[in-house]
Amino acid sequence: MGKKFIVMVVAISCMAFSANAQSQTLRMATIAPSLGAAITMATFANIVTDNVEGIEIEVSGGGAATIHMMEVGRGNLDLSMTSPVVYNLMAGGKAMYAKEAEAPELAKNLRLLMWYPYGQYHFAVRAGSDIELLDDIEGASVFLGPAGGGAYNAAKGWVESTTGLVANEDYEAIKANWQTGFQAFLDGKIDVYVNGCIDPCGQFIQFTETEDVRFLGPESSEGEQVTKWLGAFRYVDMVEPGQYDGQKNDTAVASFNTAVGIAVRADLDEETVYQITKGFWENIEQVTSTAPWAKALDVNFGAQLRGMIQLHPGAERYYREAGAL
Repeated sequence: MGKKFIVMVVAISCMAFSANAQSQTLRMATIAPSLGAAITMATFANIVTDNVEGIEIEVSGGGAATIHMMEVGRGNLDLSMTSPVVYNLMAGGKAMYAKEAEAPELAKNLRLLMWYPYGQYHFAVRAGSDIELLDDIEGASVFLGPAGGGAYNAAKGWVESTTGLVANEDYEAIKANWQTGFQAFLDGKIDVYVNGCIDPCGQFIQFTETEDVRFLGPESSEGEQVTKWLGAFRYVDMVEPGQYDGQKNDTAVASFNTAVGIAVRADLDEETVYQITKGFWENIEQVTSTAPWAKALDVNFGAQLRGMIQLHPGAERYYREAGAL
């Protein structure tokens, strides 16, 4: 009897150990949690956690995706935001990675799980402002995004390529993080606030509860400089009218959009990445009915090859099964 009891205890202990061994907690970092791109990543984490047995994704918000990508490469994180442009810069040790000697090597431990639209960049002013076009911001104070980040550089490049205006020469690009930049706009301390997001965006919903807003487009969004700046990974996209009760644009406004994505450790096992990719896309309808922005998420867009980053084998397996590749 005693021996049988011991055997049973050992067997139960082994089963418990096996069950625990199959449970995984993955660490994801994203940008400020109030931003549209971060909300998409948090939605991904919630859907996977709710629908994939044995896997939980813990999300921490804040900081810069450029730094998070380095931490994925080091193995300190499992997932982070990425973009075709930023990954290419990391792999080449250029721009913000020029002083990061290990960046090209760390980039080898990043693979792609999915792409999604970042959202149109919204260049916003109060409806009563005398700034009516992007070309009119000369001398204005503008929040482009946190200095040195991907959003800042993208917004700055769009302004310069469409209008010729240069940040901190022709207009003031204020230094602030996402939270303080938006608060400065709410408080009327800056003239122009920029945020890339899929409509409806929480920041503009909040702003138009008390004030009216107008979105700025350039006088022209065409030309050699614009085409050169857009390159292979950005594209002209329109901010449509009627998105917010207090929106005073009655016609579409030209802006730009780009793809961002979820990067995953290259050395994360194939089956895990397959399961979380499948778990997300096969349960996406859980949010599309209540979150209009989620309708912009598309499995075919998610699987496309952009830039130098390669799909993780686990994600690639799912996309081939789903007919997206």
